[in-house]
Amino acid sequence: MVEKAKFGSKIGLVAATVGSAIGLGNVWRFPAETQANGGAAFLIVYVLCVLILGIPVMLAEFSLGRSGGTDAVGAYRKFSRRTPWWLAGALPVLAAYLILSFYMVVAGWTLEYFLQSLTGALYAGVADGSASPTGLFHERMREYICGTSGPLLNTYALIVLNLGVLLFGVRKGIERLSNVLMPLLFVLLLVFCCVSLSLPKASEGLKFFFSPDFSKITPAVVVNALGQAFFSLSLGMGILITYAAYYPKDTRLAKTAVTVSLLDMMAAILIFPAVTSFGLGDADLEGTALVFVTLPEVFSRMPATQVWSSLFFLLLLVAALTSTVSIAEVSVSFVQNRFHRSRRAACLIVLLPLFVLSALSAMSFGVLSDWKLCGLVFFDFLDTLATNIMLPVASILLCVFIGWRHPGVLRGELSNYSERDHRLQRPVEFVVRWVAPCLILVVLISGLL
Repeated sequence: MVEKAKFGSKIGLVAATVGSAIGLGNVWRFPAETQANGGAAFLIVYVLCVLILGIPVMLAEFSLGRSGGTDAVGAYRKFSRRTPWWLAGALPVLAAYLILSFYMVVAGWTLEYFLQSLTGALYAGVADGSASPTGLFHERMREYICGTSGPLLNTYALIVLNLGVLLFGVRKGIERLSNVLMPLLFVLLLVFCCVSLSLPKASEGLKFFFSPDFSKITPAVVVNALGQAFFSLSLGMGILITYAAYYPKDTRLAKTAVTVSLLDMMAAILIFPAVTSFGLGDADLEGTALVFVTLPEVFSRMPATQVWSSLFFLLLLVAALTSTVSIAEVSVSFVQNRFHRSRRAACLIVLLPLFVLSALSAMSFGVLSDWKLCGLVFFDFLDTLATNIMLPVASILLCVFIGWRHPGVLRGELSNYSERDHRLQRPVEFVVRWVAPCLILVVLISGLL
């Protein structure tokens, strides 16, 4: 019988859950989406989407996870034995593993740029003006991502680092890591926010950010905000179900969901003023180009270039590490509980195959670029399949399961099984039953198109 692990403190469980939600998407996807969709107008729609869609679906996952007390598959099986509903739990487990395989590669990119920033190698040849900074950084990004040894070594380093954390378990590994890295992440975010506000174009950034133009709110903007809210909170990946199984029974789920959502939004919002304050308003804000080309060029024009560049890529590395650990825990918990393996064996079973699977993703922009599935390189195929299709489908199934088949789970967990109904019970149940499935279906169709 596998011993049931629990988080040791309320701060620890919040830090771990926030760490699972805050990832690279907050740092590079949110600024790009906000910039492309009208600034403050998009922000308002995004916040509403988090409140209307994100928190209720998060509470549904929390309720299923804590009530189930096990992995995502086991939670469904507990309430629907001898039915195919366990597949609704298997889907997010599989999706999380596919995401983990290519997320390790992106995390490896951040490690490479952090190390190059520390040594100054990233900025070699920039100061003498012998080449265009934009062209130089773009070429370096292309050479690195399309290479073989560099991406592989850094990807393997992240896999080993994840293995080291996960082997220590929930309290000594995940919780302790989160208690250290999440405060560090928010300190770094605050530093960059303060620096950006001290720059000459700060007033332009704040005006764009806090002066909404409601004429820019179109159906496409709403759909993009829905997608950002959905992915920003890590919904549908089984992470929240898995982590909620580690919550003590006296944890207030509604308070935890609101806290996690607010901190997640704060992390995304803090990074945004840098976009226009650093002079990126007219820059290419495609995620990879923004992080690995445009921002290094901005840092090269600032005093103490290596310091700011190193701090920024350290921030990215922290976000990547907390995310990969939480994504990996979904599969580790599944293997532990379904196959009755020890923690050590489960970690090895989950992470060792990544040395092959992640390698295929890492090389898909280089030597394997001609190997395509459905017209996409291996990295992009996994990304499209998992994030655009599997995650929305998993969330719709969750809403049907909790909202219609077993609404008592949501009611009981929200009130901590007291005789008094929780004041959020009815609105949350209404959203989970009717609103969330429809909105997530819109995200799914949008992703397919």
